[in-house]
Amino acid sequence: MKQCEREHYAEHLDSQRNEGCRIQGHIEVNKVVGNFHFAPGKSFSNRNMHVHDLDNYMKDEADHSFTHTIHQLRFGPPLPDEKIKTLSRSGDSWSNHHINPLDGTSQTTDEKAFNFMYFVKVVSTAYLPLGWERKSGSQSRSGSIETHQYSVTSHKRSVHGGNDADEGHKERLHAKGGIPGVFFSYVSFIVLILSTD
Repeated sequence: MKQCEREHYAEHLDSQRNEGCRIQGHIEVNKVVGNFHFAPGKSFSNRNMHVHDLDNYMKDEADHSFTHTIHQLRFGPPLPDEKIKTLSRSGDSWSNHHINPLDGTSQTTDEKAFNFMYFVKVVSTAYLPLGWERKSGSQSRSGSIETHQYSVTSHKRSVHGGNDADEGHKERLHAKGGIPGVFFSYVSFIVLILSTD
């Protein structure tokens, strides 16, 4: 098209072909089992299943991969610096609740059809000052800090199947299938209430 030629559209695409993505944002999730993911291709629903059209992604000869770094992932608001200092001074076993286990995590692959999965268990956490009491009939939590902690396990595999012999686990076999990408499956269980000075 003349407009594309005039605006050098093909050259702009070629100059960005080897660039990666930087994703930042907020997602509101319910306190139930759920997931969010980053995967190639147009997504759509088919018979109540979420699927991706991978045809163009797999045919593309460019060296795509889902190598990634998670700079920060948290559920809920961060603890204020003042509260972190108080917890750290107290010497209590819960002094690292401001640390999110996936922060700074990096994963690499040279394979285009590769799947990274993170299984996250989220615990709602309320920090209450000592002597704090909910007022009768009130839902106010004045003086409290409500946030979340989480633990995580991870799994990675080629969608073409195979084993983990390169990582010293040749007995671990992976089935063929799935979608390349980075997937986060989460579940929220209980509420933890901590009373501090």
